[in-house]
Amino acid sequence: MDIRAKNSNFALIKQTTMIKYLIVEDERLAYSELKRMMQKYRPDYELAGWAQSVEQAVLSLKQGGIDLLLLDIRLSDGLSFDIFNQVAVDIPVIFTTAYDEYAIKAFKVNGIDYLLKPLDDDELEAALLRFERHQLANGNSPQIRKMEAGYATTGNKDRFMIQIGDTYKSVPTSDVAYFMSEDKYTYLYLFSGKSAIVDYSLDQLERLLDTRHFFRVSRKCIANISAVEKSTRYFGGRLKLYLKPEAPCEVMISRSRAAEFLKWIDGEV
Repeated sequence: MDIRAKNSNFALIKQTTMIKYLIVEDERLAYSELKRMMQKYRPDYELAGWAQSVEQAVLSLKQGGIDLLLLDIRLSDGLSFDIFNQVAVDIPVIFTTAYDEYAIKAFKVNGIDYLLKPLDDDELEAALLRFERHQLANGNSPQIRKMEAGYATTGNKDRFMIQIGDTYKSVPTSDVAYFMSEDKYTYLYLFSGKSAIVDYSLDQLERLLDTRHFFRVSRKCIANISAVEKSTRYFGGRLKLYLKPEAPCEVMISRSRAAEFLKWIDGEV
């Protein structure tokens, strides 16, 4: 199945599955901005409600029917982690906060992303794509369970066709060290040091690659775990990543992705 068919199938799943989300945010302006962004990037999603406190969030979650939780951490009556002590939450959570010290804890309670305010459009889009991959892979809705037998799942691309000079060659995905987005093109870099342009965006590749082996380390790079030589702490809670073979440009992991990256390296994601 080619990439256009995969994208068409994925879009169909999104359209026929009514995703309902709850925004938990105690600041009206922050709520309005997040609501605006969600309506812009996922107009087919349904806003199930707005909770401004731990108490309101617990009541909303007990009613059920919510597929995604967009959760601030510091609320009017305490930390949002108190929610998980009062009601079972088995749905994905995207944390939205101005504080970076809770990232590790967030990923222990169904967190799939940790976005720092002010929210970045690209980071929110990446978080929503991660949520959709999670839904598709786990069949978390009746519509997805019904269709998953007939549609391709994610993370199963095992080779790429590349052109080096006048030669076309099929290379195993395991030979790919990383993908880099540069000047509107996506480049595939092999462990051998050779590179080639591939006809995929990084967003498309995220859906095609096995997340046990590949991680979106930044907006411009997806890395194979075998290509990660080391990472070091950097200013602002970020990580500096060293790849092998050496990347053509500096690779930085944002502080909002650092905790998840470290969990991935440790085999927890």
